Amino acid sequence: MKTVVFIRHAKSSWKFMDLTDFQRPLNKRGLRDAPIMGERLQKRKIFPDLIVSSTAVRAYATAKIIAKKLNYKIDDIQQKAEIYESSRETVLNILRELPNKKNIVFVFGHNPTFTTLANYFSNDYIPNVPTCGMVAIDFEIDKWQDLDQAGSCFSFFDYPKLESDD
Repeated sequence: MKTVVFIRHAKSSWKFMDLTDFQRPLNKRGLRDAPIMGERLQKRKIFPDLIVSSTAVRAYATAKIIAKKLNYKIDDIQQKAEIYESSRETVLNILRELPNKKNIVFVFGHNPTFTTLANYFSNDYIPNVPTCGMVAIDFEIDKWQDLDQAGSCFSFFDYPKLESDD
């Protein structure tokens, strides 16, 4: 079995109008929410074998914060420029090229792609994956190259403003 957790970047700042969209950093809420979501992954006992992130500043910053919470080495985060402004198929192709020894993969990126992916793999309609939202999908496959909608099983959807059961 393989598992992918799609994680949208945490809330970013619009404070610096001279920055491009790609360069925007996390804002105060983003810096607060990312560690909280890392703790929720800890409670679920979901730890990545691999983290892949968009190279956009806010996505990579979110990946680093959550990686730190889960004791994942920041230097081991793979950055993929093609995740920024990507299509569903681009992200799926990245996943299909992963090494088969990696079973649990976190992918950090952006909307609208992550909401599109969530709805591609879920029977329940998700209108929006909010900032720092996570969608986990399990796949009954042995090889990443076999990843497809068939054999996928929606695992969970979580986001900062969702009330926890604790």
